[in-house]
Amino acid sequence: MSDVTLEMSHVYKKFKRGELYDSLRDMIPALAGRLLQRRQSDELGEREFWALHDVSFQVHRGEAFGIVGRNGAGKSTILKHLSGIMKPTRGTLQVNGKLSALIEVGAGFHPDLTGRENVFLNGTILGMRTDEIRSKFDEIVAFAGLEEFIDTPVKRYSSGMYARLGFSVAAHVNPDVLLVDEVLSVGDWAFQRKCVEKMNSIIAGGATVIFVSHNLKAVSTLCHRALLLDRGGVQLISKTEQVIRRYMEGSNAAETDPLKQKAYISKVTFRNAVGECVQFESGEKAWLDVEVTANQRCEKMAIGFSISDERSDSACNSANERLGMEPFTLEAGQTARCSFELTLHLTAGVYTVSVLAIRFDIHEIYDNRNPAATFYVNWGQDIRGVAQLYPVVVENAVKSDHR
Repeated sequence: MSDVTLEMSHVYKKFKRGELYDSLRDMIPALAGRLLQRRQSDELGEREFWALHDVSFQVHRGEAFGIVGRNGAGKSTILKHLSGIMKPTRGTLQVNGKLSALIEVGAGFHPDLTGRENVFLNGTILGMRTDEIRSKFDEIVAFAGLEEFIDTPVKRYSSGMYARLGFSVAAHVNPDVLLVDEVLSVGDWAFQRKCVEKMNSIIAGGATVIFVSHNLKAVSTLCHRALLLDRGGVQLISKTEQVIRRYMEGSNAAETDPLKQKAYISKVTFRNAVGECVQFESGEKAWLDVEVTANQRCEKMAIGFSISDERSDSACNSANERLGMEPFTLEAGQTARCSFELTLHLTAGVYTVSVLAIRFDIHEIYDNRNPAATFYVNWGQDIRGVAQLYPVVVENAVKSDHR
């Protein structure tokens, strides 16, 4: 028996950029022409484009599979096909088992109904039986943390409470295949952590999860394999770290021609003790390797780096010359390599690395890669900021009044 739960095979989807008619006189001939004209499914008409182009992949039972790509790459179009909202122009897709989409949390909630009533309403919309909802009701409410407010109309909920209840209902459907799209950012930090733990338990229970997100940290945490989508086509299907690395390489591709520069940054690697890596634990050592290649003679060259958090605030920056190393001279065709050892005393989050080749005395920048790499730091506690000081509570008691 095949363990393939979901498969797309050579799927194409054609869209039209839009039709604008100034009058009924223009619209009627256009509609008549469309009815009379019979094009092949692989031909594009005026204003048409491929939203998906020859997309093929398989996902196995019990696997968490990520889909990443820039806006407009076709991620949402894939989800709509898998959920049955759209049909492909060409190609086939197959889903084996009960499918549920955890896409818009709280979709179907009625604002005038209470949280209790909306749990039953939303659960029914998502395909749960009444007795199934009743048996899971206490668990759903407890997960959302809304025991005190469950009989309050949801129109009086905050946006966070609303999202937490919606996620909780959807996460307890227990489907064979679960489609997830940008929903692990609902609620506060503690609830987001519960969401990730719940997703892991769903995966451990044997469900197949398709996770579409711009949150590369969440994708790398949940998914062992991923697909990189670009302009409707598959660029890479591989281990998640390799896919994210390729995605970031595409995002960081230099727009300038390196052959027109005096020198250019020819390679950047961010790694741990084993090899290239995008996911680290707080306090772990990392190495940043930078190679610079010269097209012309370059004197007094230094190599610098900067690490910034998600708000683009600098966490650390330095350079080999600022760390006591002598600047170097490169002749045309020569390559220099500089490696920095770092100890990542950083809080949990996403960080970007920028590197530059520079001559400090006259401030001549030979090349600048910003960002040159992206990495993630994991830490199990809610510690905010950039620096990881490893705080520990050593006393937490209420003292008696000795008046």
